[in-house]
Amino acid sequence: MKYRIEKRVLHFKQPAGTSRGVYTTRKIWLVLLSDGERQGVGECAPLPDLSCDALEDERYQSILSKVCEEVCDTGIVNYDYLRDYPSMLFGLETALLNLKLGDRLFDTSFSRGEEGIPINGLVWMGNYEEMLRRMEEKLEQGFHCVKLKIGAIDFEQELDLVRRIRTRFTHHEVELRLDANGAFPYQEALYKLELLSQYNIHSIEQPIKAGQWGYMADLCRESPLPIALDEELIGMNDPEMKRHMLGMIKPRYIILKPSLHGGMMGCREWIDIAADLGIGSWITSALESNVGLNAIAQFASEVYGDHIGMPQGLGTGQLFTDNIPMPLEIRGDRLWRCR
Repeated sequence: MKYRIEKRVLHFKQPAGTSRGVYTTRKIWLVLLSDGERQGVGECAPLPDLSCDALEDERYQSILSKVCEEVCDTGIVNYDYLRDYPSMLFGLETALLNLKLGDRLFDTSFSRGEEGIPINGLVWMGNYEEMLRRMEEKLEQGFHCVKLKIGAIDFEQELDLVRRIRTRFTHHEVELRLDANGAFPYQEALYKLELLSQYNIHSIEQPIKAGQWGYMADLCRESPLPIALDEELIGMNDPEMKRHMLGMIKPRYIILKPSLHGGMMGCREWIDIAADLGIGSWITSALESNVGLNAIAQFASEVYGDHIGMPQGLGTGQLFTDNIPMPLEIRGDRLWRCR
């Protein structure tokens, strides 16, 4: 095999705000593997200040080149070494699957274009008026599950946004998910969760910053809202530590992103360990291009099987002005892979 690496910069249609800051561009590396007859492509997309392998560009590309050379020489992926480089692992896993199997990475009803995957509509942080407009757009588009990123504006205004949805739609009609990205101080978190709980919220992601296992365990035990872990999983690459952490914190859910949480291999580990402990899960993208989104969606359909009931976080394909074309299409509140 031979390889080629292409670095690209994607541009957001509108600023993507989280409690950690605002994204206007997105750097990715495409890995292209070729055996002389066929080609496979995968996406390596670390997130600055978040991914455990978010390195300076030259160092990132240097390590990526070395692991690509090894894959070309041996034909296999060094999973043990790449545990600490999840975005690279995911890109190589995808490229190899694409090389060997073509566009259909897994043989599922979604991959065959026979069934769509339910997804949530995503409302990015902004000022009150922006978030209200985005929320209305998602509801008008027919989404039955809406996720709001909170923690950047006044909490009372965020409560009002939630209240507005519940005034119009019951929890049977619209499922509400919240993502705080660690924005709540621990001393205020339980009080805020209690206020939010009156509006039939499905779950809240990462209410406090990662790394506070004792505090997070207390919140999971006392919270009237189900808590989902996201950032807490980043950099946790040893299977025994995964089990130890989940057993200590006992969240209701974990949210998995292959680019952040160990590639497909690492996410399978997380899902199996969580299921063994009675913890639910779902899969989301991490602002990848359509190359990564296509692979993540097919992976979700493989892991959870046909007829997925829980909405996944896969509605990011329309974020960029210069995305890479892929046969993906959102119809209503489902992501479809076109034949």
